[in-house]
Amino acid sequence: MRKPMIRSTLLAAMLACSPLAFAAPQAASAPATAPQAQQRQPNDLFSQLGLTDAQRSSVRQLMQQNFQQARPEIQSLRQKRMAFDNATPGTSQFQSAANDLAQAESTAAHAQVLRQADLRTKVYNLLTSEQRTKLASLIQQRQQEMQQRAAAPATTH
Repeated sequence: MRKPMIRSTLLAAMLACSPLAFAAPQAASAPATAPQAQQRQPNDLFSQLGLTDAQRSSVRQLMQQNFQQARPEIQSLRQKRMAFDNATPGTSQFQSAANDLAQAESTAAHAQVLRQADLRTKVYNLLTSEQRTKLASLIQQRQQEMQQRAAAPATTH
């Protein structure tokens, strides 16, 4: 039961910290209606960059550490959301809970961006110069694909 949670956490961390995760080719067996995040697997990313087992292990460890650092903040936000949800609208308690939640959400978003930047830096530092070159190429490819999709006319069914 724990392994799928770790895999999904790892996938979420990869998607959150790297545009490269979106550059992986789509799996042919994935259903067309599944969200793209579910179609991507971290192994696609690892195989595209040619990460060694040691690098994969290090990346997983970094992501788990990143998640553990965020856990207390996530729990605090959950409590503030519950206080907001349980307060009666129009009361001073409601306004106080709304202000507390807004401030906590703002602080959490700031901290999350900094954690992700730190994680990206650490993962990037694990890469060889060849892998960094490949990463730059994949990011450029991803940006070109996004530009093409943005320029393409919308299709209707």
